[in-house]
Amino acid sequence: MPQKEVVFLGSKPVGFACFEYLLQQQAALGCKVIALATRQRTEFSGNSDLTALARAHGVPVLGSLEELPSCDIIYSVQHHELLRAAHLSRARQYAVNLHLAPLPEYRGCNQFSFAILDGAREFGATIHLMDARIDHGAVLFEKRFAIAPGCWVADLYAQTVSTGIRLFKDTLLSVVSGDVQPVSQEALKAARPSFLHFREEMAGLKEISLDWDGEKIERHIRAASMPGFEPPYCMIGNEKVYFKKG
Repeated sequence: MPQKEVVFLGSKPVGFACFEYLLQQQAALGCKVIALATRQRTEFSGNSDLTALARAHGVPVLGSLEELPSCDIIYSVQHHELLRAAHLSRARQYAVNLHLAPLPEYRGCNQFSFAILDGAREFGATIHLMDARIDHGAVLFEKRFAIAPGCWVADLYAQTVSTGIRLFKDTLLSVVSGDVQPVSQEALKAARPSFLHFREEMAGLKEISLDWDGEKIERHIRAASMPGFEPPYCMIGNEKVYFKKG
């Protein structure tokens, strides 16, 4: 049986961990990684240089999505660009994404913050088919967990990354072999709400009014205090006064 050809798209430490595992498992899975598309993310600490890892394994690094080669599977983990229909058509079998949130509840960006603002009781990671809409394709696998009371966004992010990496590893053989049973998100909407959030929304969530009640202020601070990014703040006159975790 010929090897399955895989193109990996990803970034951040979670993308690095998944890409590294995929490279290690190529022989066992009967697949070959034929290209990588990535972007270096300097706001994340630690070793997450996917480009260096790809070059160490002789994997070509694409300059843009327009260079996507024909392959069996496109696998995306925290890739920064939306794939259009022309890109998705390069995959003969399917294009798959590891989304660090439950679906269809939290599509799009900054899902960790919105879950805290919503008072959500559970969260998780999802592997789904990709189509031309944002985080819209059928669900293949998911893993969920309870959100601890008083959870801060950085803690929810870390737990979701850990959960997502485990889900990626546990299901990789099934994804490569095609042993999947897709469930449409439309079918899941009967029992689950659905929201789509955009990166631009985050700026508005950081400004806190001291006229709010204490619980709302505390919840917004927990939701918007992501290390490496601007902290939440209130306006005193024309000056921003930042809130920081003690």
